[in-house]
Amino acid sequence: MSGQSLTDRITAAQHSVTGSAVSKTVCKATTHEVMGPKKKHLDYLIQCTNEMNVNIPQLADSLFERTTNSSWVVVFKSLITTHHLMVYGNERFIQYLASRNTLFNLSNFLDKSGLQGYDMSTFIRRYSRYLNEKAVSYRQVAFDFTKVKRGADGVMRTMSTEKLLKTVPIIQNQMDALLDFNVNSNELTNGVINAAFMLLFKDAIRLFAAYNEGIINLLEKYFDMKKNQCKEGLDIYKKFLTRMTRISEFLKVAEQVGIDRGDIPDLSQAPSSLLDALEQHLASLEGKKIKDSTAASRATTLSNAVSTLASTGLSLTKVDEREKQAALEEEQALLKALKEQRLKELAKKPHTSLTTAASPVSTAAGSIMTTPAIDIFSTPSSSNSTSKLPNDLLDLQPTFHPSVHPISAAPQVGSTWGGFTPSPVAQPQPSAGLNVDFESVFGNKSSNVVPDSGGFDELGGLLKPTVASQNQSLPVAKVPPNKLVSDDLDSSLANLVGNLGIGNGTTKNDVNWTQPGEKKLTGGSNWQPKIAPTTAWNAPTLVSKCSF
Repeated sequence: MSGQSLTDRITAAQHSVTGSAVSKTVCKATTHEVMGPKKKHLDYLIQCTNEMNVNIPQLADSLFERTTNSSWVVVFKSLITTHHLMVYGNERFIQYLASRNTLFNLSNFLDKSGLQGYDMSTFIRRYSRYLNEKAVSYRQVAFDFTKVKRGADGVMRTMSTEKLLKTVPIIQNQMDALLDFNVNSNELTNGVINAAFMLLFKDAIRLFAAYNEGIINLLEKYFDMKKNQCKEGLDIYKKFLTRMTRISEFLKVAEQVGIDRGDIPDLSQAPSSLLDALEQHLASLEGKKIKDSTAASRATTLSNAVSTLASTGLSLTKVDEREKQAALEEEQALLKALKEQRLKELAKKPHTSLTTAASPVSTAAGSIMTTPAIDIFSTPSSSNSTSKLPNDLLDLQPTFHPSVHPISAAPQVGSTWGGFTPSPVAQPQPSAGLNVDFESVFGNKSSNVVPDSGGFDELGGLLKPTVASQNQSLPVAKVPPNKLVSDDLDSSLANLVGNLGIGNGTTKNDVNWTQPGEKKLTGGSNWQPKIAPTTAWNAPTLVSKCSF
């Protein structure tokens, strides 16, 4: 089976409709394609574990749900994706897995669809057991052995004796689960199991490095332990020698499948004389007769064993550092490729010199012209007083030419209802500056010809009859033709209103905007104002009358 199946496409489409990008990516990472999960999908899920708004339980449940599939490919790729997130994702992902009571219940999984399904089902059961043990180990010690600090001041080297004797067996159980995968080079026949093996190979190196440092710390404290502690320590060391043999066989398989020899560490076993020294020390604490051995010989044997294990740990550290350096170089190469691609995209686009100090671009006759923008809120300086004012609204379409004739050249057209209608107002020419006839507007331009209004005023409105009162004069004063605009803004506006004939159709000579005085009430032509009576106040005389 190759390529995405119809079921994969339908499932991805369902998650697209519901808007769950995480579940959709999980489905794409665990398709029926017989190949490892794609890197772009794994990177996206890793980024999701680092985002605080992503629901980690929902992500884990999506992976658990995929392990219920009947196809070994989907289940195996789900385990690989989970393992990848446990190693490279945010720590809160493995924290959630450690907090669950049950993880993968695949101890009875079997795909009966074909011969390959039978073979791969065996490795799925082993692989799921290791992932369960990895989560349990994190629950017991609250950290991942593959990510702890190593070296002379590392976690395993500075651990106390009591805690060390409880922690090292946990590493042993996790190492046993990893080595129980027990795959041969002939069984690595497809991309799915190869991806799982690579993750197990990297975990084996880091896990054994922590295991090795714990043994070094144990040996350095062994001769100062109590009898029961020495007994436990000796048993731990014997199991360590057995697992060192098994890890050597595991690394040989890695070398056979094409892993670079430089990425495989050299494991050096401690001399057998160290085991004899440890057994003799425990026998002496139990009161048994032993061969005479001096403290100097014991110290020499211990020093040689520790130096041998330290060299093994150094080799493991170098492999880990080489892997980190390779990952860093890969990221830098990817970043460089993205930069080059971006530069190429920018080079294909037309170069434009648009800045915030430039006005919108106007195209005319196939050419692009940019003109500097004008700040309408700034005060014009003396240097720009002689420059022409641009018309920004008309500059947007420089090819536009008005077809309306000026007022002076357009004849008056008779309307349907009689009279004449004024000709339309001419649009200003899109020239270099605005040519406004202020004299005609403000009434300073003399005109010898007075057209017949025909019952209409100058703006085409119907004239209303004016009734003169007894105190009003009938003639209307006309504005002198040579009247200049006053420097006062109020007077200028008043003259403009009078010239345009706004009001009752009469023009006024001059309007003085002054504060209105007190209003006087009038009652007709024969009305006379009432005069308030005056009251004279005389000083009262005091008269005293006596009545007897």
